[in-house]
Order: sequence, then structure tokens, then C-alpha cells
Amino acid sequence: MIDPSLQRGRCHTPSTFAITAGLLFALCTPVLLAQNAAEIRFENHQLHSGVDFVLNNGTTSDKPIVDSIPGGVALLDYDNDGFLDIFFANGAQIPTLTKDSPVFHNRLYHNNHDGTFTDVTDRAGLRGAGYSMGAAAADFDNDGWTDLYVTGINRNILYRNNHDGTFTDVTDHAGVSGATSEGKKLLAVSAAWIDYDNDGRLDLFVTNYLDWTPETSKVCGEPGKRLSCPPSLYPGQPNILYHNNGDGTFTDVSVAMGIASHIGKGMGVAIADYNSDGWMDIFVANDNQRNFLFRNRKGKGFDEVGVEAGVAYTEDGIPVSSMGVDFRDYRNDGKPGLFITALGGETFPLYRNEGNDLFSMDTYPAKIGFSTYKMSGWGAGIYDLNNDGFKDLFSANSHVSENADLDPQQHYLQPNAVFLNLQNGTFQDVSAQAGTALSLRAAHRGCAFGDLNNDGKIDIVVSSIGGPAELLYNTSESANHWLLIQAIGVKSNRDGIGTQIKLTSASGVVQYNQVTTAGSYASSSDKRVHFGLGHDKLVKEIELRWPSGAIQILHNVKADQILKVTEAAS
Repeated sequence: MIDPSLQRGRCHTPSTFAITAGLLFALCTPVLLAQNAAEIRFENHQLHSGVDFVLNNGTTSDKPIVDSIPGGVALLDYDNDGFLDIFFANGAQIPTLTKDSPVFHNRLYHNNHDGTFTDVTDRAGLRGAGYSMGAAAADFDNDGWTDLYVTGINRNILYRNNHDGTFTDVTDHAGVSGATSEGKKLLAVSAAWIDYDNDGRLDLFVTNYLDWTPETSKVCGEPGKRLSCPPSLYPGQPNILYHNNGDGTFTDVSVAMGIASHIGKGMGVAIADYNSDGWMDIFVANDNQRNFLFRNRKGKGFDEVGVEAGVAYTEDGIPVSSMGVDFRDYRNDGKPGLFITALGGETFPLYRNEGNDLFSMDTYPAKIGFSTYKMSGWGAGIYDLNNDGFKDLFSANSHVSENADLDPQQHYLQPNAVFLNLQNGTFQDVSAQAGTALSLRAAHRGCAFGDLNNDGKIDIVVSSIGGPAELLYNTSESANHWLLIQAIGVKSNRDGIGTQIKLTSASGVVQYNQVTTAGSYASSSDKRVHFGLGHDKLVKEIELRWPSGAIQILHNVKADQILKVTEAAS
């Protein structure tokens, strides 16, 4: 249950203070829970699920920086049976960067529809090669079957779905190995499928991190007390944008589109049409360096406007260790905002989209500043976790360094966190009341969001270095209703990625969301778009704005269903 003192608006005596933007904030601020906000609860069903994956980072005694940054999770329905399956990216031996043992294989688990999963990695042909980091799932060839892109060190892999439970490595033919146009190999962390020019074919954006090799690896800390070196010791790398040519091949357009000239230390990536002009934009979370916001110039190129938009730095004018990110409307005002995870002592930035191409720092006004001050986060999500019609926040937490506990103010193993949307522009940390699954301390990394059992509640799968993955089933008890929308493009890309959805429920509550699989950290989530409906059993209107420019409106849709919407012929 939620702390009764918080329900009554009482405030415990503050014990610490923080200085932010020159102002002194008390640690405890009284808040009132929204009257119709249902409790959020999760249960970890990993033990009896058949999912036995353990993220192996191949760490060595010198603690190279790369052993701290795997690994991603993808939720995808690879066999079109209507249930989400789970893919995990895994590490490799260091310094050889080879998967010379099954403990380093990437893994695919098939959903058996009964709460259990079967490891089908070998049959699917997805063991992988090299040191893998993340994954991005989508139907790049518009054949109705989900394909998979896996990022990693010096080698990314594109797997085409063969429609029979197997995949084929088509990386070389497609031209998306992750090397620059000059042939330099890069360290890729995340990727996003995006139709940036609205031509009906999914393009591919890849975030690259540091110029690291086993030979140039730095060593930090004393023998026996090694720490992960800071990213400042390594040069950054350019990101890559691949244009889909429609024939199974891609062209690197990073230079022509204005992407390659911006050198960062890219980790998470998320997409949204933040200025409502009908063209998807790209946000890149950079590690201890200013973040990038690439504004789409109607498919003709991108302008990097992070500084001008107010999302490059915190309100203090400094960068943070940005890692995971989600880019969605958390205020129900039609303007996507940003939720970013960072390291302990930095807080997790929350940026409110003010319109007019501007964002404001919402971290402390939204009341997540003090809660996140001691957290270190990786995966991130903005999802309605209790189906009350207002999106909540989730972060997968752990410090970056295995020896972080040498600092008494830091902890390597941390529990995940969930923040309840109080429906008034603020959030409340309800992690302690969300079930014992949220109290597990582990080296959490990537996480993906989706409805694993098709019950209308968003579940979360989290990877953990050196420990079993967590299958966090949403067991929130409420009478709230829901809707899942699967967009099927015709003139637009088959997955409908980039489709903007406005939903008006029977009571008049208006919500906004979008079709995307990108976001979190190195991960890929359910392409179906989720809406919580509160007590409404009927949706009055659904407006879909497809990437093709077509506008489609549905009326009087019943709640509590998975609704497939095919783009109407114009």
C-alpha cells in the first residue's frame, strides 16, 4: 500500500537538502495522490518462466569501460502468433571479443502463451557474433514479419526474418555493418528504426559511443580496486543514418543528412515528432556530453538543435551521464517530453515540451529530482502502468562500475524505480509499494516494455549483468480499462512507425501516443501502442496521422481489446 502519510499530504521532517539552479529545495514536499490513481504493482515471474538468460559482460580484472554498458532487450512477435517474444543481446570474451562459449550467446525466447518461454536461439540462428550491445526490431522490408538489428563493438548485424522461425544474416548485402564510409569500425550501443523521409520504408539510425579497442583500453583505480574509467578518457564517435533503398540495401547518408558532423558519445536513442510538423525527429542521449536533438527538415536533412531547444544540458548548463531515454507525451497535452536516466548525484532529467521548439527542465517541478538524486539509471520508459490514462515513469537502475561501493555514497547494485503520475504535472516514487520485485538490487541495464500476456497491462523485461533477467509482470489491481493499437501501414511503412495517435475517451480525456519500437537503453519495445482508459469502457474517437500524411478517424471503439488498424486507402 502507499504510505498513508503521503495520501494525507503530510511531510516527514527533511533530512537532506539539494542546491539546484541556485535555489534551496527541501527534500520532502507534501503531495496528494490523485483520487482515481490505481496502485502500481509488479511480480517477477522469471523463476518459472523458462527464461534462464544471464547477461555476461566478459569482465576482466582491469574493468574495461565496455564491460559496463551491455546489454539490450527486444520485445518482438517474430512468428506473428500475437504474443511477444524476448531477445537478449549478450557480451563476449575480452579482449578477443568473441562468443567462444554458450554463456556469451545472444538469446531468443519464444512465448508459449501460458507464462512460459522456450529458448529457440539455435533454431532461429541468432547466437550472434562478437560483443553485442543492443537490439532494434521492426519490419524493414515491409513483408509483414519483424526483422532484428543487433548493435555491438566493431560489428552490427541485420537479421532478416525468414517467416519460418529462422533469421538470415543480411548485413553485408544490406550495407549496415556499422562502419563509417571511410571503413572505420565503431562501437554501437543503440539503434532506432525511423522513416525519416516518409517514403514508406524504414530507415535506420545507430548511436555510436567511444573510440575504444582492447589495445587502447585505459585502466583506472588501484590493483584489486579497479574502476570503470570515465568516458572523458576516450574520443567520441559520429552516429550513423542509413537510408532504406527499398531493395534490401541501405545507403549511409550520415554526411548528407547532417548527422556525421556531430561527434558525441551516444547511448540511448528515441524518436518523436516533437514539433508536430509530420516528420519524426531524433534524440540522442550522450554520456557526460551535451545531448543531441536532431530536428527533421522534412526528410531533406537534420539540424542539431539540442542547445537551442534546451535539452542539451541541465538547467545548470552542464551535461550529465545520459544513458537511457524515452520521448513521449507524459502530460496529455499533445507535446512529447523527454525522460532521461543518468548517474547518482546528477538526478534523472525530465524535459517538458513547451511547444515552439522549446523545452523546460521539469525534474524538480515534477518532483522526481530528490528521488532520483541517488539513483543511477539505464533503461527508461514513459508508459501508463496502472491504466488510469496518465503515463508513469520507470527506470532500470544500477551504478556503472562494479566497484562503485568503494565510495560510501554509491551503490553498484540498485533496485529499479517506478514513479506514479499524480495527474497534476507531478510524480511520486512508489517503488517501495510496487511489490518485492521492485526491491531487488541488481546490475540492471536495458529494459523493454510491452504486454507479454495480452491482458492490457504493460509488462517490463530487464537485463542484469551477472544475474538472471527479470520478467516484471504488471499485476496492478484495478478496474481500469485499456486499448492496444497495432498500426498496419499500406502507403506508410508496414509497422506504421511514426504514426501519431490521438485518443479521446468517453469521459472526454484526451491522450496522445505514437508508434515506435525505439527508446529505453539499447532496447526495443512492443510496436503496439498502449492506452490506459481509466473507468471508460468506450473510446469516443481515435485519430491516426500516418507518416504518408493520411488522417484516419475511428469512432465508438470498445475498450479492452487489441485493435488492428490498417491504413485506409486514400
